[in-house]
Amino acid sequence: MKFSIPPGVFDIIPTNTQEIWKSSYLWDFVERTIRKTVRDYGYQEIRTPLFERTELFQRSVGETSDIVSKEMYTFEDKGGRSMSLRPEGTAPVMRSFIENQLHTIAPLQKLFYIAPMFRYERAQAGRYRQHHQFGAEAIGNSSPEQDAELIDLLYTLYKRLGLQNLSLNINSIGTISCRHTFRQALKDYLKPHLNNLSSDSQNRFETNPLRILDSKNAQDKQIVADAPSILDFLDEDSKIHFEQLKKLLKQLKIPYQVNPLLVRGLDYYNKTVFEVIVGELGAQNSIGGGGRYDGLLRELGGPDLPSIGFGTGIERIIQTMINQGIPLPSPSHPSLFLIPMGDEAKHLCFTLTHELRQQGIPTQMDFSGKKLGKVLQYADQIESTYVVVIGENELQTQEIELKELASGKKYKLTIDELAPTLKN
Repeated sequence: MKFSIPPGVFDIIPTNTQEIWKSSYLWDFVERTIRKTVRDYGYQEIRTPLFERTELFQRSVGETSDIVSKEMYTFEDKGGRSMSLRPEGTAPVMRSFIENQLHTIAPLQKLFYIAPMFRYERAQAGRYRQHHQFGAEAIGNSSPEQDAELIDLLYTLYKRLGLQNLSLNINSIGTISCRHTFRQALKDYLKPHLNNLSSDSQNRFETNPLRILDSKNAQDKQIVADAPSILDFLDEDSKIHFEQLKKLLKQLKIPYQVNPLLVRGLDYYNKTVFEVIVGELGAQNSIGGGGRYDGLLRELGGPDLPSIGFGTGIERIIQTMINQGIPLPSPSHPSLFLIPMGDEAKHLCFTLTHELRQQGIPTQMDFSGKKLGKVLQYADQIESTYVVVIGENELQTQEIELKELASGKKYKLTIDELAPTLKN
């Protein structure tokens, strides 16, 4: 029986000539850039389990959200407990924050994660049933400066990776009280148009009418274009917060546009919400986004601390880099490939390979014993910078010939000179 990969997921392999974005060296480059960027901003890594109790997501994300109602991978374990593969990263981080009492360690916790998420949805470009997400959460500060810092972190990452044509959308959805008043005004506006809305939006009319505002359906977009704006329903504190955020983004020279229709898809957001979009992704053009969720910790039984976070898909980042023609890194390759000719030379090369690696010189050697032409061909395939052949003559004289494969240049030196020469 021949096994194949399930639908909606994919392999990441060392080099993929058919779909370059599935090459692991690109993922390694992006993840290293992420880790460098978060260190510059003072964020520390947190890792949570792949699955959690289903109630965690029902409570945090919202039972009426698409994620909980349609997309979660949920199963019953052998103890009769309902478990779900994590569909998003914030709720597990909040659970871990509470359970490990991180607020007792420092008043402000700045956390990040790079992890797979799981959602059962129609597989399409940029959307998969297992996707990988970089997320950051800042817990313990309610100031607009914290909002601006987090947006700046995300924007800086994109710029360091070379992404272009970025558009930052921001909005404020205020407090629960603001949204309650706005929700009724929105329903009053939408009611005469109810029969013309898409089936998804009709279902959301009673359960979560704000989600109709960010519908991708063309007819829905036309209807909500003249809908009331939530910005007209903000309380004074939310207005001041939003105005200060806009000033801070201008101060940082981060271009943005206010989008009153932006509400994000999760129930826990309040005040600031934001999204970065890029044209090269097509209909699903959001590359990352997030917002403030000041009441979520309290809702989950933890301390009442303000929080803000974002998530961005690594698949979408890499695909955008490729679509925009951004210069990509090359796969790693050895500095030196050693070819022993005979058993005695093999023993020497094996020790020498180890010693060179200990000095930080990427080195490989031939174990196959194949004919020299075949081994040289392999060294060329893995793009080794140099090659050295060691046989009986080299063992006697302790002198070798270092050959640069790309140019064909040759250098005479002793075996003891090999390491310092390669280092220089």
